[in-house]
Amino acid sequence: MSRKVAISACLMGCHCRYDGRTNHNQELLTLFEKDKLIAFCPEDSAFGTPRPTMDLVESVNDEIVVLSNEGGENLLEPILSYAQNFFRENPDIELFIGKDRSPSCAVASGKVYDVDKNLLHTKGSGIMAQVAIDLGIEAWGSELYLQS
Repeated sequence: MSRKVAISACLMGCHCRYDGRTNHNQELLTLFEKDKLIAFCPEDSAFGTPRPTMDLVESVNDEIVVLSNEGGENLLEPILSYAQNFFRENPDIELFIGKDRSPSCAVASGKVYDVDKNLLHTKGSGIMAQVAIDLGIEAWGSELYLQS
């Protein structure tokens, strides 16, 4: 019986990266060819493609926000809303595979900065990935999965 797997759309070949390119990963897709893959991209849905880059930032009260590198605005709410709706509409997702280093999709590989843009660490989870983790869904980064 196949699993339902949520996977970053860029890994499936969708041109939805911030710069309009793709991160197509055939090796990863081959690993899951017997599963039902459900593509997602909260950033493309909320902001379109192409779009300015954004970063995970730890605010002064230790909360993670997502700041636009163009205007500095907090982009957290549209990404969080998309993630919550996605999992509400797909309650039977068994596995989440996110694009490494993405502020939305990274699973323990996202760069996290302080408010002055000093790098704090490179082990952050993106907003959508964190929602999946909080829901108890098994979550893997695209490169980590290939190494396991």
